[in-house]
Amino acid sequence: MGGNRPGVGVQQGAEAVVRVAIATLWRSPSAVRPVDAPALGTPADVGAWVAGMDADQQVSPGVLSQLLLGERVLVTEIRPDGWAHVVAVEQPAARLDPRGYPGWLPVAQLAPAAPGTDATPQLVVDATVTALHATPGGQVILPGVVLGTRLAPAGPPVDGWRPVHTPGRAEPLWLPAAHVALVPTAPPTAEEVLTVATRLVDVGYLWGGLSAYGIDCSGLVHLVWRRLGVALSRDADDQANAAHPLELGAERPGDLYSFARSGGRIQHIGIVTAPPREPDERRMLHACYRHRRVLEERLPAERTATLVGAHRV
Repeated sequence: MGGNRPGVGVQQGAEAVVRVAIATLWRSPSAVRPVDAPALGTPADVGAWVAGMDADQQVSPGVLSQLLLGERVLVTEIRPDGWAHVVAVEQPAARLDPRGYPGWLPVAQLAPAAPGTDATPQLVVDATVTALHATPGGQVILPGVVLGTRLAPAGPPVDGWRPVHTPGRAEPLWLPAAHVALVPTAPPTAEEVLTVATRLVDVGYLWGGLSAYGIDCSGLVHLVWRRLGVALSRDADDQANAAHPLELGAERPGDLYSFARSGGRIQHIGIVTAPPREPDERRMLHACYRHRRVLEERLPAERTATLVGAHRV
């Protein structure tokens, strides 16, 4: 699975995989602030990073997205100062790059992609947050592994613990078997979508966030479907454009609502939680910038005024 030294073997023009629990994708290295230091390490302490910011700092335009442990990227540039430009190939971004979501991260947060991993049966983390251990119940090696992270099994469960392969490590790590599930192969039901989404209610709003430590509106939609085995686009406008449009009034729970202002592109998205009722009574679950958290609510009048469509994945 590659060497243990962070970033060793990662090559420009080749695929690599994320070796930290959560890697943050930046607009540019110059966009990083002193407060962002905990997110740049190996391991990256995203929990401490989010906790160390105030509400305004948590909506930095320098943050684009986040990548989860094992997520594949195409490395397009490696700088001498240790930054790599990558394309996150598992986060479709048609408007930005047909290959995936582009941005910058520390090369030390990557490991070379191991051949043949695409053919390995995959597990997905079902716990909101878990940790990977050196042995069953032993030392924590990789904390902060979050919902939606895909892991390659390294053998059957042992006494309630599951061994998994992780990038950059030769030996398997272990997590509670109850914290993972098989990646679903059937399209998710509305009940499954809402069950996963509801588990993220009250998670704080983080611009570009993609985890239970902090999340934005399109990150919530992307992560819910990722947990359920579906690769959705990362940004709200791409998510809406990739889904099937519906006439307003035909939506049902598990569909999406999209929002825009003055004919502009879609800038907000949420998950329908109830059939619409007249007059204009609609409900959704979303990561709300105004409330700075994930919540389920009846659409207020100011939100309804910007509602531009409903969509089915």
